[in-house]
Amino acid sequence: MNMNRIGYCCISIGINEGKSKKDQVMVNRGMVRRTFDTKGLSYVSELIILNLKDTLKVLEYNVKNNIYIYRMSSDSFPWLSEYKFNDLPNINTIRKLLFNIGKYIKDNKMRCGFHPGPYLVIASENPLVVEKTINELNKHAELMDLLGLDQTTFYPINIHINTTKPTRELAAERFCKEFENLSESCKKRLVVENDDGLNQYSVKMLHEWVHQVIDIPITVDSLHYQCHPDNMSWEDTLRLGTSTWKEVRPLTHHSSSKKIHEDTTGKLTAHADFLYEKFESFDIEVDIELECKQKDLALFRYRKEYI
Repeated sequence: MNMNRIGYCCISIGINEGKSKKDQVMVNRGMVRRTFDTKGLSYVSELIILNLKDTLKVLEYNVKNNIYIYRMSSDSFPWLSEYKFNDLPNINTIRKLLFNIGKYIKDNKMRCGFHPGPYLVIASENPLVVEKTINELNKHAELMDLLGLDQTTFYPINIHINTTKPTRELAAERFCKEFENLSESCKKRLVVENDDGLNQYSVKMLHEWVHQVIDIPITVDSLHYQCHPDNMSWEDTLRLGTSTWKEVRPLTHHSSSKKIHEDTTGKLTAHADFLYEKFESFDIEVDIELECKQKDLALFRYRKEYI
């Protein structure tokens, strides 16, 4: 019997089926820089409240559909790096919403985390980028503390190294060095993911250059492995990556290549709308975030076809 649990990332499509535009559930309302500069923190605060109210609706929808793995949207907090939480005008309302969301997650034994974007580069050669990255990663950890979620990789903050300059080895070394400058809350949640580029980081490289140095887990991504296997079998790669999670159930990512299955003009690395392969886990029990363009709709189809 397959004991793997599957989930999806950030946006629910199914929750809005049949809804008018004004009633759409959205967790990622944002604004351009000009609007942020003009309207300021009061408008940021308004959008955060709307995003958080809708996050709870998505979580409720997920539980109703037996989905217990869900990646929360970093975009729920627009321009996160530009302010402190306590500076937000409606921080008490926001704190209460976060507490209620966290309680719902824990009461329903859900697993939720974040995957901040590629502009966060803790191993950057630019000190300003490193400073901004540390600030924003710590903010994600603070958010999870406000949610009341345990400081463990069961509730992960997932990132890539995101740089290979001047070499992969030296960038990985800087990654491990700067890791020590993160908050304790962030360090206890941070996990690192393999890449799809041949000049980037395989699971084997991350194991040698990162895990063995700072002991953080590796999120194994199936499509990234397919693009960059580094002369290892999928089974050996998955076993190596999942071994880094120790007592915590491993988190993995799964998607299919758009180029192979849906559009031959696209890139091999682009995510397809749906899944076209089963995640082969070799009886290792894992949690799987499906990274498909059709989000929860792809999850429902995957269930019918592969579970």
